[in-house]
Amino acid sequence: MSSSRVISCKAAVAWKAGDALVIEEVQVSPPQPLEIRLKVVCTALCRSDFSAWESQAIFPRIFGHEASGIVESVGEGVTEFKEGDHVLTVFIGECMKCRHCKSGKSNVCQVLGLERRGVMHSDQQTRFSIKVKVSSIAPLEKICLLSCGVAGGLGAAWNVADISEGSTVVIFGLGTVGLAVAHGAKLRGASRIIGIDTNPEKCEKAKAFGVTEVVNSNDCNEPIQQVIRQMTDGGADYSFECIGDTEMITTALQSCCDGWGVTVTLGVPKVKPEIAAHFALFLSGKTLKGSMLGGLKPKSDLPSLVNMYINKEIMIDEFITHNLRFEEINKAFDLMREGKCLRCVIHMPK
Repeated sequence: MSSSRVISCKAAVAWKAGDALVIEEVQVSPPQPLEIRLKVVCTALCRSDFSAWESQAIFPRIFGHEASGIVESVGEGVTEFKEGDHVLTVFIGECMKCRHCKSGKSNVCQVLGLERRGVMHSDQQTRFSIKVKVSSIAPLEKICLLSCGVAGGLGAAWNVADISEGSTVVIFGLGTVGLAVAHGAKLRGASRIIGIDTNPEKCEKAKAFGVTEVVNSNDCNEPIQQVIRQMTDGGADYSFECIGDTEMITTALQSCCDGWGVTVTLGVPKVKPEIAAHFALFLSGKTLKGSMLGGLKPKSDLPSLVNMYINKEIMIDEFITHNLRFEEINKAFDLMREGKCLRCVIHMPK
């Protein structure tokens, strides 16, 4: 049986920061007790993959956490999955047993934790440590975006910020995550959704996702936080930092209103992970929140998002700007570096 043997497959391996990925053959061990092994069908290039490839020093490594696939084999003791199940890969757990999961805080689940054994782009089979079973009706080449970026943005709007109807929202960074926040804000009935970016192409596309006004901060004669406060008569109700720049967190805080303004940070910084903000921002009643997968509980919430997509209640297709073959994976990194894509979906050979 395949579940008892090592298999060979191809992976796009990063050997050095900023260098082109190299497609090589790797060995994948059989699933151990309580593990499954899956055949990756599609994976989308996430900005956090790009940032790690560009700036971190942990190499060699294999990227690709935003993926979908089909269960190839299961290890001893696995009861929730069987061969042929469609799954999304996720980077946080929900065991439904520990005190964190029981209290709704599965993003700090102590049983499954945040550690992954390995993630790879592959045209054969590969293994992740945490998966979520989803409907077999949904196209895997679309719903792979729900394993990270789109789900994280929607969840940040709905769960972390809990946007209220008629509110004003400002979003810093109009990539996939920022536009997913905008989409979630629109569905919640926000009256104004202001998008901030320096890329004219992203600014133009943003209105399709619910953004009502766009500001290119490079065109402003004043600091962007002052521009926002003037536009909103004192600041937005909610602000979202979706860039991965810790200095921008302070700017986002300064852009929301005193008394009840909420700032949510979603970006993964490439450098300078520490946050510096004047204490007066918090004394004025503002709140800063962090977001891990938008506060979603993977096993409980992601299948519901998949069903919402099937029922055409949320957008996914519109986030996909490029579909590429596995052999073209370096083109996806180039497109993201040049700011010419939202999500590039990498398709594995059938």
